[in-house]
Amino acid sequence: MRPEAPTGAIRQLAALALHGDLSTYAHQIQRLGGCERPVRMEGHRLDVHAATGEIVREIVDSDLPAGQLLIRCNNRRATRCAACAEVYRKDTYHLVTAGLSGGKGIGASVAAHPRVFATFTAPSFGPVHNRPGGGRCRCGRLHPDGGPALGTPLKPDRYDYRAAVLWNAHAGALWARFTTYLRQQLASRAGIRRSELRDCLKVSYAKVAEYQRRGAVHFHAVIRLDGPDGAEDTPPTWATTELLTDAIRSAARLAETPGPVLDGHAHTFRFGEQLDIRPIRSADFTGATDLTSRAVAAYIAKYATKGAESATGTLDHPIRNPITDLIGVEVTDHARQLILTCWHLGALPELEDLRLRKWAHMLGFRGHFSTKSRAYSVTLGALRQERADHNEALTRERAAAAGHPLPDPDTVLVLSHWRFAGTGLTAAETLFAASRRPDDSDTEGDSTWTGDETN
Repeated sequence: MRPEAPTGAIRQLAALALHGDLSTYAHQIQRLGGCERPVRMEGHRLDVHAATGEIVREIVDSDLPAGQLLIRCNNRRATRCAACAEVYRKDTYHLVTAGLSGGKGIGASVAAHPRVFATFTAPSFGPVHNRPGGGRCRCGRLHPDGGPALGTPLKPDRYDYRAAVLWNAHAGALWARFTTYLRQQLASRAGIRRSELRDCLKVSYAKVAEYQRRGAVHFHAVIRLDGPDGAEDTPPTWATTELLTDAIRSAARLAETPGPVLDGHAHTFRFGEQLDIRPIRSADFTGATDLTSRAVAAYIAKYATKGAESATGTLDHPIRNPITDLIGVEVTDHARQLILTCWHLGALPELEDLRLRKWAHMLGFRGHFSTKSRAYSVTLGALRQERADHNEALTRERAAAAGHPLPDPDTVLVLSHWRFAGTGLTAAETLFAASRRPDDSDTEGDSTWTGDETN
């Protein structure tokens, strides 16, 4: 149910209805697709015919119904902008699905390639409250699902907050080491040198980072074996799902990345003992036991729009001063300690390259949430361009139907100058934008996979 419209918004719309064009105003706002924090720009744009010098179209900020050019924020975080995050989620869903079942320029034969869904967890930094198998915690209580104590240390004074923060900061480097070891293990099992592997096999993957309740990053990944030319190339017969699974287990056990030396202790980071690898057998919802392509794609896409704030109760924006920025905000004690640990470690000269203060709100993790190898499938950029081309085609159709056909873009020079003028919506704009926000009941592709909280 939509909230009742505020009085201020109604007054703004009433004034515009008397002195302006309400329909064009609504059209400009609705083109944002429900974006809650659009970027406001001031300036102008000229479309000039390259051959004649004729001005074929002119856009000036003062002539726009909102008085400024409004651009979608394109923030992937659901806590910042639900509408833009939903677009990002769906793009990620299609990206992952294309690499599992084909589509978006990827042939359907890719569905026959060996592929698994693997979850790589963080090591333990101290015992935390959990629900092992849905049962009682070691503290003796039966915590409800989603309870506030889950993921928090049993003994906060003995929890290794420094190692937890440094793990997040090195998780991306550890993943890179893992992919190197995976290729080594595949070559070893095939009885060939690693340099020869590229001539007969390619490893492709798409992964997403997720925060556990304890604030540690872990990875969910689709890992697929292709022929040397990628998704369109059939892998050799010896490259089976079982061989891939075995190689992943060995590579995850061997992979490690060095960390800093603090107080005489040399940190080295490895994945946790919990490693879950599930073969992806079917391309759709065709069985009760098989892990399906659509379920995997939905799960990865779901977490592509979530950050540390969703699981750990931290902030969803950078911190400038931990003293003032953490006053009066709903941050859990555990997240607060992780943030402060980032801030303190970030002051050490030997950790300057980790930029822990900049990423304190991310609990030290500074990597991309959603990544893929080059040959896995289509890119997010290609999906955005496809959507932009579609919208441009619709604009041209409408202009032609109104008797104002636009010139061929290949014959037009675009001269524009825009400057940042702020963010956000007025009360009236918020009312219009609310009508285009994604419906909370849309659960396309939700998965029942949850994954257990580790210590």
